[in-house]
Amino acid sequence: MRIIYNFLVYIVIVFSPLIIIYRIIKKKENPKRFLEKFSINKEKRKKGNLIWFHCSSVGELLSIIPLILEFEKMKKIKQILVTTSTLSSSKIFGKFRFKKTSHQFYPLDNIHIINNFLNHWNPSSAIFVESEIWPTMISELKERKIKIVLINARMSEKSFKKWLSIKSFGKNILEKFDYIFPQNRETFLYFKKLGIKKIKFLGNLKFIDTHNDKFKEINNKIFKNKIVLCSASTHFNEEEIFANLHIKYKKKIPNLITIIIPRHVERTNEIAQMLDKKKLRFNKHSENKKKLKNCDVYIVDSYGENKSFYKISDVVFLGGSLVSKGGQNPLEALRFGCNVLHGNYTFNFKDVYKMLEKEKLSLKIYNSKDLEKKTLTLFNNKKNNYNKVRKLKKIGNVILKKNLTELEKIIS
Repeated sequence: MRIIYNFLVYIVIVFSPLIIIYRIIKKKENPKRFLEKFSINKEKRKKGNLIWFHCSSVGELLSIIPLILEFEKMKKIKQILVTTSTLSSSKIFGKFRFKKTSHQFYPLDNIHIINNFLNHWNPSSAIFVESEIWPTMISELKERKIKIVLINARMSEKSFKKWLSIKSFGKNILEKFDYIFPQNRETFLYFKKLGIKKIKFLGNLKFIDTHNDKFKEINNKIFKNKIVLCSASTHFNEEEIFANLHIKYKKKIPNLITIIIPRHVERTNEIAQMLDKKKLRFNKHSENKKKLKNCDVYIVDSYGENKSFYKISDVVFLGGSLVSKGGQNPLEALRFGCNVLHGNYTFNFKDVYKMLEKEKLSLKIYNSKDLEKKTLTLFNNKKNNYNKVRKLKKIGNVILKKNLTELEKIIS
């Protein structure tokens, strides 16, 4: 199995110049920093303890921000490195002003590239987030006796079946972690069934408040006296559903404005063309207009702006849930007291939505008619979730404290 894996990585490296050129053209790669993926590092390693976090994309990065902020306060930690794989996550990282923490793109999982990376950074501890498990890197870290932790670990039923099909190989890799902290009970049981013993359930990091004070205020005058429907982190087909909804309610609610925040901003022109065909008037956030005349739909064509728009929204739909993408984290929207809607495909946040359903903090929609009915109901409701928001904050603080306590034991 390991031979097959290494061969596949080798194929990726051989074709990587073409892959990178394609990704640069598609604006999915930073043309100035792609060499970091080959462990060609410009930034220097400081003397002393270096804690390394690796997470894949935006959601995982935001979930560890509270941990990073607490680690920055610790005198024994001299430097923190965060690696991510996506361009969008690097842009989000740039919005924070850390004192000890820097960002690099995660290197390809090839032994020579990995060795260059580890020789340069030489981390005291390596903390991987959710499902970021790279066999070559994990093996090399263990070989060097560097402590390895998997926090907020997530395993779906689908991925569990994949791990079962390579149980011997998978167990060999997973056992190299000094500790695994699953984010929910389901994941805990899956790891247990795979024969992993060093596991402890600490709760989901995404319940922790990721500092809502650190977001850009938008021009409120644009949305003054408007009823705001925000469709956030949307995927293909979901934008059209909300465009049709806007057309449906346009006459009934003349002061309605629909905000669309696509999961991938490079799809902005595609969305604009769709709106144009439906004769809906739209503006792009990047145009930076101070006033909007007769605007039906406002497209947010930049990353990291969700919080700013949640603040002024009456109803928020979380995308990737009407199509089979697994949904998005609804907790940020709830922290602003928004009424939250989501589709049926929320398997990436199963435990979160289960809790929300229990507390009656969100509404599930099944089809277009159901969406029309429930959206209208929520428009007539004022934001009344603040007591439950405080409850969310308490839950988050407990989870943060548990994770910090366990991590300090491991990295000390």
